[in-house]
Amino acid sequence: MKKISLIFISYFFLFLNSYADINLEFEKWKLDFKKKAIENNISEETFNLTIKNTKYLPNVIKYDRYQPEFYEDTKTYIQKRTSNKKVTSGIFIYSKNLDLIDKVENEFNIEKELMLALMGIETNFGTYVGKMDILSSLATLSFDKRRSKFFTDELITLLKLIESEKVNYKTLFGSWAGAFGFFQFMPSTINNYAIDYNNDNKVNLKNNVDAFASAANYLKKIGWKKNEPCFKKIELKENIPSKFLNTSAKKIKNKKKLKSFKKYIKENTYPSNIDQNLMVGIITPDKDIVENPDILKPAYLVFDNYEVILKWNRSLRFSLAVCTLKDKFKNEI
Repeated sequence: MKKISLIFISYFFLFLNSYADINLEFEKWKLDFKKKAIENNISEETFNLTIKNTKYLPNVIKYDRYQPEFYEDTKTYIQKRTSNKKVTSGIFIYSKNLDLIDKVENEFNIEKELMLALMGIETNFGTYVGKMDILSSLATLSFDKRRSKFFTDELITLLKLIESEKVNYKTLFGSWAGAFGFFQFMPSTINNYAIDYNNDNKVNLKNNVDAFASAANYLKKIGWKKNEPCFKKIELKENIPSKFLNTSAKKIKNKKKLKSFKKYIKENTYPSNIDQNLMVGIITPDKDIVENPDILKPAYLVFDNYEVILKWNRSLRFSLAVCTLKDKFKNEI
């Protein structure tokens, strides 16, 4: 028993030393990052207000390594995010903001159902926007080696928004990855697409007015086409060449006109009622997720609108869930 206690104590002190080491490295990183911030026209005052007090957040690294997009099979992922309860909540939000949402839909030509689907999946209609210190989250991910460049760029962008007083640094609490507001905008998205829709001289993405308009503006600018298809679930024949089966969200490859894929799709699932000249790709999203997967199942035809949602979030399952929930709202609103 005494031996076990000694082993436990040894591991405990080893953990403390390791944690102290990484915090020391993080503080050294801040000094290097300060030079980069100043090179990007961030004042020392803004740096001291924001980065000086950031902390290394080990849980952020855990979340980054264990995202549901990386381990949940497609059926489970979609079902969790498109439940009847989610639909009911979305209808309630619409009823409370009907004039605003209809106005935004008409002005930006983006379906209300799509905006509700994104808000529902991103933050459960604003009820869970995240409580993480965004500055510390982004600093931690910038310090980490896995995607350092991406998060460094996002952190610099956020500091510029703070410097120009477009964003109040005291309000920056959100997701572990640095996303903010009802639709979870990253700093670069805020900078490029968020708008002050109620003309109060500030962008507040935790306010329905600015949030819905900013989401619609973003969707319009990245190419969403109203009333065009997103995806269609299909069953594939064994004769389909493997080169047509996309498993990565980085880019949908080997796209062809819909009619060109007809010989590879089982007749009872082939979408003959859709324009046969539309360019489509095929995804089989479980292949790199599920152990010993059926290579051909599940399978989906994906259209241009699907790839627009990929620009919002590079996840095959996320895009499927958004468009699934959108269709459920369409049947109810």
